Amino acid sequence: MPITTLNIDNLLDTLEAAIRRQISERNLHNPLLIGIHSGGAWIARHMHQRLGLSEPLGMLDITFYRDDFSQIGMHPKVKTSQLPPHLEGRDIILIDDVFYTGRTIRAALNEIFDYGRPNQVVLAVLIERNGRQIPLQPDCYGIRIDLAGDQRIKLTGPDPLGIEIQSPQVVAA
Repeated sequence: MPITTLNIDNLLDTLEAAIRRQISERNLHNPLLIGIHSGGAWIARHMHQRLGLSEPLGMLDITFYRDDFSQIGMHPKVKTSQLPPHLEGRDIILIDDVFYTGRTIRAALNEIFDYGRPNQVVLAVLIERNGRQIPLQPDCYGIRIDLAGDQRIKLTGPDPLGIEIQSPQVVAA
């Protein structure tokens, strides 16, 4: 049951402004926008359109780069990554929906580097939440929130996009 619903349009506006700042400050040249399946890909489609980028949108499926197969098992719905054959020297904006432990981003970077060494990577997420387990953090985000360990963020979509913060049901004794 959701306890809080966030305004997706406000989060997208904030994220877009932060990405535009990063493009300017870091002097990104013809950046390639890459979304991580599936929620990050949904956000990336919105950002690609809002930013008016000329380069086609890239999609990344990190299933085979995950480090938690023993905990979650193999994901049954593997999607294909859609990236240019060479990322060597490219400026990349990597998009995900929620930054939590950092493990998804670690896996995404591993896959990106299999295509070549980019010039620089900007990490943009719709929501950054507490719970980091490895030393990574986003360059820009729509919102930063702290949640209890048992709370989860659920992105719904892709059309329309929605987002909720969920807590486990409390069972009366």
